[in-house]
Amino acid sequence: MKDWRYWIAEQRGALLAFGIFLVMFTIYTSNHPAGLTANVVQTASNKGVLLAFVAMAQTLVVITAGIDLSVGMIFILTNCLASWLVVGTPAETALGVAAVLLAGLLCGAVNGAIVIFGRLQPIVATIATGAIYFGLALLLRPFPGGSVNEDLADALTGRLFGVLPASLVVLVMVVLVVWVPFRRSVTGRAAYATGSSELAAYMSGVPIRRARFAAYSLSGLLAAIGGLFLTFFTYTGEAAYASGNAYTLFSIAAVVLGGVSLFGGRGSAVGAIFGALAFRTIGDLLFVFDFDPLWQPLFQGVVLLFAVSLGALALFRVRNRLEWFG
Repeated sequence: MKDWRYWIAEQRGALLAFGIFLVMFTIYTSNHPAGLTANVVQTASNKGVLLAFVAMAQTLVVITAGIDLSVGMIFILTNCLASWLVVGTPAETALGVAAVLLAGLLCGAVNGAIVIFGRLQPIVATIATGAIYFGLALLLRPFPGGSVNEDLADALTGRLFGVLPASLVVLVMVVLVVWVPFRRSVTGRAAYATGSSELAAYMSGVPIRRARFAAYSLSGLLAAIGGLFLTFFTYTGEAAYASGNAYTLFSIAAVVLGGVSLFGGRGSAVGAIFGALAFRTIGDLLFVFDFDPLWQPLFQGVVLLFAVSLGALALFRVRNRLEWFG
């Protein structure tokens, strides 16, 4: 198979998610009263990157054949923490940002340590830790409140050169700085191998524990970046249980829609990003077509079912497990 054909086969899920997003966004902008303007793109970008960061976080864990049900709560916890710390002088703000990112990294590391050394199923471990993280968020913000450095918030949620959404630029930078090095590293390849077949990876001498620990830790870091941006958008912190659960569920939908296999060992964070952007566009479409808001959960459920079905269809062509990862 030629290189370009292999690349297309490998990125099939991401390309499909991109195509779905492009079609949906085109329909959205074509029917929006303002049309395709910088303001419309900026608003859509600011809403989409929140789910994109959480979807990237979920992707890292799913690749190792796990699932993280605490990403939404890490997202909420870091939002509440940022509303306390990301304030004051530029130096104080920088320290606050570093502390929030470190907190997310630590939460992910705790998840990884429990799964690896406690030998608990990821779904059980992350349900428990998610409850703990929400409890901490509730301690920090029993009521919505707080603030954030407005200059930094405006810079990261505004537009560069009056056209390009700054949040989208940050998302691309995070992909280049976090995802690409991880994907190309020995640890990243080990994470894929672990998700494909843990037994085969172990017999081949692959550093399974290191790969899983890195995946969970970086997952917490990415969720924390999302929590920071939520604070930048809202200028406040809120321990919203429903919001945390929604982002966790939507991140799974975005991951599957982006072509990442829930069986592990296959997929890309880039595909999950496009899956997140496509999933977010559903609400925008309901807005421009003036649908009753009560219909939104129904449409999101239909899209989630459609996304899972797309992944299941590919399994019908698989004769053995190795072929699925080939």
